[in-house]
Amino acid sequence: MIPLPQLIQTHRKKAGLAQAQLAKLAGVGKTVVWDLENGKESVQWDTLQKIFRVLNITVEWRSPLLDRTASLAPALSSAVSSSSSEPPAGGTSVAESRTPI
Repeated sequence: MIPLPQLIQTHRKKAGLAQAQLAKLAGVGKTVVWDLENGKESVQWDTLQKIFRVLNITVEWRSPLLDRTASLAPALSSAVSSSSSEPPAGGTSVAESRTPI
């Protein structure tokens, strides 16, 4: 994963923007861009979003916990649906029922 300061600086330079130009387009102070590119760790999320919008950077939230839960969901639902088609204990299914002679 590319570090945030490098990501912002690379995108800014590829866009042909100076730090002051990026700041103006994003509606933030020019020191904000300088701070970000130099590794400042405390930045407000809404400020970062403004810069990302100008640079066309998208953010994808990932959660290993939710990914695991989602991958288990199909297995759980198929286990439930297959168990519901089984006959009750001690009974017979329709295919196995016999008529007396």
